[in-house]
Amino acid sequence: MANSPSGDAVLDRAMRLLAVLETRPSLPVGELIAAAGLPKTTGYRLVRQMRGMGLLGTSASGELVLGRRLWEIAQSAPINRTLRAAALPFMHDVNAVVRQTTQLAVLDEHGVLIVERLSRHGAVANPAEVATTMPAQLTSMGHVLLAHSPAHVLENWWAPRQELIIQTRPELRRELAEARSRGHALLAGVINEETAGVSVPVLDDKGYAMAALTVVVPRDSPEIPQFLMALQTAGRGISRAIEGMER
Repeated sequence: MANSPSGDAVLDRAMRLLAVLETRPSLPVGELIAAAGLPKTTGYRLVRQMRGMGLLGTSASGELVLGRRLWEIAQSAPINRTLRAAALPFMHDVNAVVRQTTQLAVLDEHGVLIVERLSRHGAVANPAEVATTMPAQLTSMGHVLLAHSPAHVLENWWAPRQELIIQTRPELRRELAEARSRGHALLAGVINEETAGVSVPVLDDKGYAMAALTVVVPRDSPEIPQFLMALQTAGRGISRAIEGMER
């Protein structure tokens, strides 16, 4: 049965490749195939097919990563449709008040995934685009998502990145505690020296973050307190809207 060409066997092998990349976000093709426990010939053939379908992609360093097509499929899942439908009216309101990029993000195994983004002419520079990921430890949206995640989610995210965190954000534990206490995060001059990210969580009925709502603004803007108030109002509104949709 292991060598059967049946659909079930092929699907099982494909899922084994994807499951490896859930915990190890990028790997050389040979290491991925070995980690999935597949024969080399079978593995290389399946990787080619999955790359052709967009289920696997290639990083800048040439390693295999989860493909964008998986993200596109995931956007059709009920939770993502509900989240985006609930958030967009509030995001438009925030965008009109702040007049800068407004974005919605969720935590995934690679970092912070941007699922929606609104901008306008004259907005400050912001490298985040829909379907891209940003490092959670270096972004305000990552901070509120981690700070308001269940303990096991935080620790599962943290464990494979301990060395990276020590190098890039050694005070992250303290920063997450502050974000949890304050109910928001503000990081200035990290991704871009001239900008600041201000984020609030969109919370579920258990108080855990379903998403982060963020604006990217000039670093020294005197209006940041007002922007934060608009975000907090919108974040609560999105949470209520999602709860209403799910009844």
